[in-house]
Amino acid sequence: MVKRFVVIGIQGSGKSTQGTLLSHQLKLPYLSTGHIFRELAKEKSPMGRYIKETLNAGLLIPDDKAIEIVEKYLNKSEYKQGYILDGFPRTIHQAKEFSHSVDKIIFIDLPEKEALWRIAGRGDETRTDETVTGVQKRIQLFNDVTLPVVDFYKKQNKLITVDGSETIKNINKEILKQLGKELIGDKVHAWTRQYKTIIGVVGLNGSGKTEIVEWISKKDIPVIRFGQIINDYIDEHKLENTEEIHKKIRVEFRKKYGMAAMAVINRKKITVVLKKNNILIIDSFHSYEEIVYLNKQLPKVNIVIIGVWDKSSDRFNRIKKRHYRGDLAGKERDFNEVLDTNMGPTFTLADYMIINDSTKEELYHKLENVYREIYFS
Repeated sequence: MVKRFVVIGIQGSGKSTQGTLLSHQLKLPYLSTGHIFRELAKEKSPMGRYIKETLNAGLLIPDDKAIEIVEKYLNKSEYKQGYILDGFPRTIHQAKEFSHSVDKIIFIDLPEKEALWRIAGRGDETRTDETVTGVQKRIQLFNDVTLPVVDFYKKQNKLITVDGSETIKNINKEILKQLGKELIGDKVHAWTRQYKTIIGVVGLNGSGKTEIVEWISKKDIPVIRFGQIINDYIDEHKLENTEEIHKKIRVEFRKKYGMAAMAVINRKKITVVLKKNNILIIDSFHSYEEIVYLNKQLPKVNIVIIGVWDKSSDRFNRIKKRHYRGDLAGKERDFNEVLDTNMGPTFTLADYMIINDSTKEELYHKLENVYREIYFS
């Protein structure tokens, strides 16, 4: 039986989270118009060039063209058995002209104040328009343009509404309940995490580890920074902030604790944090011995490594713009991290690799896909 679902809600309502959950539970592909546009923009075709030029200009895809693009994409064989669509249709015109029949519209209803708190609370690192004023404009746009789509499908008896202020688990449970046996059968249950997980981020200085860690942490996930021990030691003893000093301190710690020094020193803190949380981020792993040590100490915890890479010229430019430790860029630092700290094996054997050679928006898009796979596995 073909199953076609659309998830609708204001920014911050958790559409992507619930869409991904349903994708795992119902064995249906989840995709957003943003994903569709980005994928098609990579194609060397008139349509691909049009999308790329439009997006690069900061413009919205017009309704008629958006309909054409989405319908063409959904005609691919992988979507014949159904899909979970996010971000379309977002206008009455799109809803009326969309030729694919929709089984249910899932409206995640979130109060505006809650949306403001969730989005504006992330800061302005993720999007340039995530100031309070920017969020209010986007909410108003949703109310003016997309809410009528909700009413449109309500009149067709295809709408289900859930309270977006509830927990992820409760929202998911309510969606499944309202979809019912007719659409999902008897064997689908609300999702729960099966394992405790440590997400480790590894990469050379300036590669974008901080951006990745901050992005994940804004999902209310705690962070432990392995390198903070050395930074604090330097600050406390008022030492010169040079690569030579950093290397000297690393060597001293490892003489005392072994190559897994940062993991050994932080083990108790990691254990305490994992008692209260299912996921923890570590910024950043260096030696492979750190991973081996934690695997032995925490055998029931799943450790996943995200590697991040960018060419040296980009990394060095990022480092020089820093207010703190902005002079630690250079080949000597790179060699020390790869060889002296034994980061090479950790980076090479990473479970996921993110190439950070484009815009922040593209970085966050790549990271979103990786994070969902880790979180819901």
